[in-house]
Order: sequence, then C-alpha cells, then structure tokens
Amino acid sequence: MEYYAHSSEDGTRLQTVAEHLKGTAEKCRAFAAEFGAESIGSLMGNVHDVGKCTEEFQNRLLNDGPKVDHSTAGAVLCAYLGQLWAAECVAGHHGGLPDFGNLRLDRPGEGTLCGRLQKGKDRIREILECCVQIGLHLPANVPDLAPKDKLQVSYWTRVLYSCLVDADFLDTELFMQGDRGRGGSDDLQTLLARLEKYIEPWQNPQTKLNRLRCEILNTCLAAGEKPRGVYTLTVPTGGGKTVASLGFALRHAVHHGMKRIVYVIPYTSIIDQNAAVFRSILGDGNVLEHHSGVDIELSDGAKPEEIRKALATENWDMPVVVTTAVQLFESMYANRSSKCRKLHNLANSVVIFDEAQMLPLPHLKPCVAAMASLAEQFRSTVVLCTATQPSLDDLMKDFAPKHPVTELCPQTVRLQESFRRVTFRKAGVLGDDMLAQELQEHSQVLCIVNSRKAAQRIFERLPQEGSFHLSTLMIPVQRQKILEEIRERLKAGLPCRVVSTSLIEAGVDVDFPAVYREMAGLDSILQAAGRCNREGKRSADESIVTIFEREELPPMLFRTAIGAAREAMDGGRDPGDMETMARYFRSLRSLTGDAIDKQRVIQAFEQGIEGCDFPFRTVAERFKLIDQDTYTIYVPADKNGEELVRRLEDGECSRGLYRQLGRYAVSVYEPHFKALYAAGAIRTAKDIHTLDDRSAVLDNMKLYSETLGLTLEPETGQALFQ
Repeated sequence: MEYYAHSSEDGTRLQTVAEHLKGTAEKCRAFAAEFGAESIGSLMGNVHDVGKCTEEFQNRLLNDGPKVDHSTAGAVLCAYLGQLWAAECVAGHHGGLPDFGNLRLDRPGEGTLCGRLQKGKDRIREILECCVQIGLHLPANVPDLAPKDKLQVSYWTRVLYSCLVDADFLDTELFMQGDRGRGGSDDLQTLLARLEKYIEPWQNPQTKLNRLRCEILNTCLAAGEKPRGVYTLTVPTGGGKTVASLGFALRHAVHHGMKRIVYVIPYTSIIDQNAAVFRSILGDGNVLEHHSGVDIELSDGAKPEEIRKALATENWDMPVVVTTAVQLFESMYANRSSKCRKLHNLANSVVIFDEAQMLPLPHLKPCVAAMASLAEQFRSTVVLCTATQPSLDDLMKDFAPKHPVTELCPQTVRLQESFRRVTFRKAGVLGDDMLAQELQEHSQVLCIVNSRKAAQRIFERLPQEGSFHLSTLMIPVQRQKILEEIRERLKAGLPCRVVSTSLIEAGVDVDFPAVYREMAGLDSILQAAGRCNREGKRSADESIVTIFEREELPPMLFRTAIGAAREAMDGGRDPGDMETMARYFRSLRSLTGDAIDKQRVIQAFEQGIEGCDFPFRTVAERFKLIDQDTYTIYVPADKNGEELVRRLEDGECSRGLYRQLGRYAVSVYEPHFKALYAAGAIRTAKDIHTLDDRSAVLDNMKLYSETLGLTLEPETGQALFQ
C-alpha cells in the first residue's frame, strides 16, 4: 500500500511519506552541516514521519479520522539506532521537546521521552518493516556527535530540533503552497562592498574625535580576519560602535564563509533606529527586523518583499537580522517548534549583543551560557558590544573554555579623554521641591528617576510650558509623539525640561546640556550620562551630570545595584572611569551571588529536576526574561486606538491586532489592576472574550492623562519599571 504524508487543501494532490521524508532529510542535513552534524540531520529527516505509515494515520489524513501519534515511531527508531537526542527531536517535532525523563524510573505511557520510548519499544519490528515498504535505507552506523557536558547537550539538542522542524515546515510548505518567494537577498560579499562604499568618505578625518572614530572602525575591519570566537567591543559613547561592529561582522563573515549577522538589542524602544541604520547602508531587502512590535501578518495583495520578510521572521533566513534579547534568549531555552525553528540559523553566524551590560541580572548566567554555546558548538562568533565594559569574562571562560575573550577596540583609544563628554557631580539628598527648583534653573535639562510615581510627582512641580513627562504609564504611541516634540525643542533651543523613568536611557537619541540622575546602578548612571552632550558640541566641563538621592528609600528592585555603585564610587572615584565600572560589576556579582540564575536553569540541566533528566519542557515554561507578574491595560486614547478596541469587541483575535494594540498598552501590577477593576474603570475577559485573563481595556478615560499617563492610585509601591 502507498502511504501519504500530506493532502493539498483542495484534496486534489497527495504527497507520499517517502517523498516528504526525502525532502525533509535533504534540508535537515544541509542545516545541520553548518555545525558538523549532517549525519544526525539526515537521520532525523528520514525517520521523523515514519509513524504515518499506518492505516490509522491514513484514515486520519484521507477520511478525517481521529488524531494519531505519528512522532513516537520515529523516536523509537532513533533510539534503536543509539541516537537518543535525535529521538528527543523527532518525538517533539509537532508538540514540542518533551522532558527527557529517566530511563530507569519512567513508566510506559508517561509524557516524557523515556515514557514514550518504553511504550513504543515493542513496535520496533513493525517500524522497521514500514521502512522497508517505503524504500527507506537506514544507516548502519550513525556517529555519536553529542557533547559530553550535559548543559551543552541541551543546546545541541535544541539546535538539532530547530534543523528538523524548519526542514519539516519548509518541505510541507513547498508541497502545499509551492514556492512562496523565500530567499532572494544579496550575499554578504555584496553587503560588505556597500559598507565599504558608505564609509569611504570618513577615511580623511579632520578632527581629533573623527580620527579616533576612524581608528576604531579600521581596527574592527582589520580584526575581521581573526579566528572565530568570542570578542568584546568596548567603545566609548560617540565612538561609532554601531557601524564599527557591523564592519567587523561583515568582514569576519565574508572571510570565514559565514551565513549571516544577528544583531541583538536589549529593548524594543531602540531597535528601530539601529535597524534603520543597517537598512540605509545595506538596503531594506537585506535587513530583517524581528521583535514583538513588528506586525508579520499579511493582508491580501501584499507585495513580494512584504511576503519575503514575513516568511523570514519564521526562521531568520536573511543576511542581517535585528532582534531583541528577549526574542533570542527565550528561543534558546524554548521547547516549542515555533520558537526554536530559527535557532539553527544562528550557527555559522556572527551574533552581536549590543549593550551587553543590560542583560538582566537574575538571568545573567543562563544568558552567558547560551551565548558561549554558539561559539563552542555552532561555529559562530559572539561579540559583546558595550560602552561600559561589563565584567563577563569569568563567566564566559566557564562556559566557553576553548574561546578566550578578545577585545577589538585598542586600549589606547578606549582610554582617550577625547571621548569624555561630561563631568559628574554628586548632590547628595534632594527633596522633590528642591529638585524641581534646580531643574527650573536650566532651560534644557533631563531628570531620570527610579519609579513612575516619582516621575509624576516631580513633573507636577514644574511649570507646564516646556516641561515633559515620560514613563511606561503612558502608551507608546504618545511617548513617541512627546519624544519627537522634545527633539524638535532641543534642536530649536527652546525650553525643554524632561522628567523620565529609565526608559529614555537605553539608546534614545536625545542630547541635553544637563542631566540629573537619581542614584542607581552604575550602568544606568552611565547610560543616563550618554544623553548629556551626546553630540559633543559643548565641553565636558560645562556638561554636568548630577547624581542625587531622594528622601524616599529607593525601590527594593534597585537597592543591590545602588549598593554596588556606591562601593565602586567610594573614595571619590569617577563614575566614567573604566576601572570604576569594572569594580562595579565585581561588586554587583559578589552581592548577588547565586541570584544570577534565578530559575536555576543551569542546575536543571546539569543535575535534573526531581529525578527528571534534561527537563526541556519544564525549563521552557520557567525561563522568561521578562517577569510575567504584570497586567496589560489597553488605553483607547485616540481614534485609531478606539478602532482597534472595536475590532476586539467584534471578536477579532489575531497576532497583528495585538501587535497594533501594543502601541496603546500600559503595564501594571496586580494590586493596581484589581483596584481599577473594583472601581469599574476597566473591562476584562469577562466583558470582551478576545482578551486574556491578564489584560483589560480602560473604560474610564478620566484616569488617563496625555501628560501623566495612567493614574497610579491607589499606590501599589510596585510600579517601578519604565
């Protein structure tokens, strides 16, 4: 009998199992070859759907019969051939990587891989007969390529899994829909030529500052021929870090025959401007911007380029990808096919982590371990890009012992006083009235505080004309409008006093002559300083960054970082000195101890959890770079917002709609959410069925102000984030 894997949507065409296995195996082998695992890739592709060679599955496919487990058979076959990690991938190629379990303890039928193998092992003869029937020739001996270290096995398995699920999706897509226009980008050699043409006018600098920038750029270009590995690029603010890192990456990728460049940015708030720089240099069709704020759903009549980019978000098959730390690291610890599918395209690539010091401390250890695995196992080069030199060397040595960390920027340049743009002063404790008074003495000034409540209080003490407030209590669409007005006033020399939370620190392109920063971690202080004299038009002596403390105790969230900053600056040490920054990170790590792996992810793979080895599914459920203890309030503050809410009310529930709604979203903590609900100010899932249990629509618009955002009454004491 002929066995079929897929039926076209109109029921007029059938793809045989043999055809699908062959197509998937070829793609999977090519993907896995990027890190030397082509034999395993071929095996997984060839056996992943062997379980469809049954009357039960054929009835499911052709007659809409009951669901059938078709993945366990291929997993049993892999285990029979001694490839347990291939078995893990095959078992999860639809439902997600299961927890491995325990070979000795798990009983037949348990949801772990071991439980499923126990249940299916008696079918091995039947499965082998199916292989013969469809002409599938199994390899006599597949080499054991898995690393010996348990943690490294976990990354290796996920990337193997990525190879399989992407190959499976692509072969199925080709049969179902034909060629959808994937690929078509320029090669990296062409992109390197474009960059070289772009920077050509810079090569005759007339000022000392530009000469230093050129030195950094040219050093990075020359370093492109260095071996694959782990690098840091420590460039002072204003040193041209973005273009220099791109230059290294392109030259390095071309020299080593690598596939792509992935640029990882800490926040969505700054990703647009970085992506725009890359597009302007390399061409729009070669740069994929992929994060939660990008709408990837396509309408009827979408242009071929729109289709190509939408498809590329599924697997990152583009020469340059710009994404967020959340997107990348949560994928590195995910178990679902949709999240993991892109991972194999990190292999044999240059992966740049911009603002590496912004990695969240509670997850620092697993993040560094994941970065290290790219260099250790997958032939990638990792670049940690920063202006503040985070002390990650010791962690990187632990997880990437074969790849010593190498700095790209010459020390003579890093230490140049030419890059110093500000002078720091300490003001001690300032009451809100005193702080507001000092701010009014400046025509243009930025004040950054640690809580949203404090930002509101201080702003209310300033004169209305020329004063602005920014925090995540305001919806993103309004924050963007305010930022545009701020930039216009700064450029025109008009009065502009801004009170903000830390959201303005990370890469937001504004330039103030004076900055006030509430005491915080030293990395935050230096980020704030980067908003002062950003363009270097004034001397450092007249560009003052004032560090102050408020009368209220700092929020609990900030206290460890503040303690480390105080210790680092003890004795009058300059916050802008690199040695001070190194002291800060050492102190911070000593104060946090084991807290740099909040969810004990590393331990989970090295030691297991309650007798379960390799808990892929359990870790995936636990590992969230952003804590999920907040609730979302959608604020229909304009006509577009009102229209989006109406679509919700009408029953629409799509990714595209929710991404658009994100521009009208405010995050709050549970007490605040409950208070709004008790006051009848919001509608929840009980009222609008397309909402989930952690979101609502604001009904009482009196509680939202264009200048202050959503009211924080009643005060929860927890609303601390940007």
